[in-house]
Amino acid sequence: MKNEMTYGDDYKFIPAISVKNGDLLEVTNGVLCYVDQIVNVIIVEAGGGCVLVDTGMPKSAEKVISVIEKRYGTGSKPMAILLTHGHFDHVGTVVDLVRKWNIPVFAHELELPFLTGEKDYPEPDSSVEGGMVAKISRFFPNEAIQLGDHVKPLPENGEVPFLEGFSWIHTPGHTPGHVSFFRKEDGLLIAGDAFVTVRQDSLYQVMSQKGEVSGPPRYFTTDWDASYLSLKKLVDVNPNVAVTGHGPPLGGPTLKEELESLLAHFKDVAVPDYGRFTH
Repeated sequence: MKNEMTYGDDYKFIPAISVKNGDLLEVTNGVLCYVDQIVNVIIVEAGGGCVLVDTGMPKSAEKVISVIEKRYGTGSKPMAILLTHGHFDHVGTVVDLVRKWNIPVFAHELELPFLTGEKDYPEPDSSVEGGMVAKISRFFPNEAIQLGDHVKPLPENGEVPFLEGFSWIHTPGHTPGHVSFFRKEDGLLIAGDAFVTVRQDSLYQVMSQKGEVSGPPRYFTTDWDASYLSLKKLVDVNPNVAVTGHGPPLGGPTLKEELESLLAHFKDVAVPDYGRFTH
């Protein structure tokens, strides 16, 4: 690991904090965030073990395995993998990790076709309004992966396997089966790409990874009405701290103020002026 940081329990994050590839951030109470290039892999400790939320970029399996074994011991493995959704940067190593660890994977029922080889995501919209990353998104993979019987639907009652005290929230828009995970006890939110804390279509913002609450990545978001309603759900649970799919953790008054502002101005600041899915 290049860097380790501890934020503690006061959630007084600095809005402009930057993170780097390889950083391992101890966010709060048994929750860690590993920065894999431009995406976050979240580790939640529970029951003497841990659960992985999302698995990072393609070809990063050895890095993720190293993070787990360095913290928990050689040969250690998570109890399960939870997926917020199945885009390539969130499931890039999941097939390799499941092959090595032989552990279950859980995702929303509507996301399963993209995880079992049945259906590809729509191609990224490189015509969408945005910065350089949006323009080059046509090169990003959109094909389904094949997890077979290893992936199972999340329980219908909203509970999260292996993570007592957590609930899952269906937050579609970015993808049909996108979910977020919430721990009511301390207000911890794992938001995936329902919103992010870096402007993901901007190359400068992606490279600098400076904290700024933004809407979901534009080039992959297919339903902006659903995205708005999903953001409203997350604002309504009143999170104290959020770890998103991209960008640094954010919490306290800064998080609340920026989330409320994003919701109030969603149409102007999150929804692009033009693109394939803006109708």
